[in-house]
Amino acid sequence: MTQRQTLHHELDALLQPERFKDYGPNGLQVEGCATVRKIASGVTASLAFIEAAIAAEADTLLVHHGLFWRGQSGCITGWMRQRLALLLQHNINLFAYHLPLDAHPDLGNNATLGKVLGLQATGRFGDNQLGFMGEPIDQVFPDTANLSQHIAQALGRTVTCVVGHDRPIQRLAWCSGGAQGYFESAIAAGVDAFITGEISEPQAHYARECGVSFLACGHHATERYGVQAVGNHMAQRLGLEHEFIDIDNPA
Repeated sequence: MTQRQTLHHELDALLQPERFKDYGPNGLQVEGCATVRKIASGVTASLAFIEAAIAAEADTLLVHHGLFWRGQSGCITGWMRQRLALLLQHNINLFAYHLPLDAHPDLGNNATLGKVLGLQATGRFGDNQLGFMGEPIDQVFPDTANLSQHIAQALGRTVTCVVGHDRPIQRLAWCSGGAQGYFESAIAAGVDAFITGEISEPQAHYARECGVSFLACGHHATERYGVQAVGNHMAQRLGLEHEFIDIDNPA
């Protein structure tokens, strides 16, 4: 076990939230018990995740998508009331790290996504250097369809693929979640394919016109691994229990 304050200090030291201008607060979003014994990690602080964490007897939650975001009304009603009520009733801490969790060079979402897909990172790009660039480690992807099949198998979900060319995939860029806006930067970097979570209307045209394949692999599916890695790291460092809870999301 450890103290909540100690865990907060260790998380901030690891993820350095002060470096980022983010869409919401990073760090401790809801204060619960002072002594931490078990962390439950997950992608989003949804009601289903909170309920599952309570069933798993966790006293502290670590997520990528917290409760509070820029532009919210600030009213504690509806879904916000339901989630907060459970956290407060059970005296549970909620820690959330958004862009800092994407960016960490070893334990972050993009670093761990690359490892899951068998990609070796050789560079970074985009705002806050969130995007990764690299190449396959032990695999050969003769075309985009082969890469798409590999990703679908690795992540366990269907991939939305827009083929930009018929050449082998040698250089890739990737950025987890809703990073479709990074596609133009990836194109400028000279990659053969870009991997992210979501696709919007313009990206299909950019892929076909610029000759760079675009693969949307799921916002949730591409962001499952960083929070697990950070949870495991903190558990080992501070002598805590840790359990990753995956609440399925088709997005």
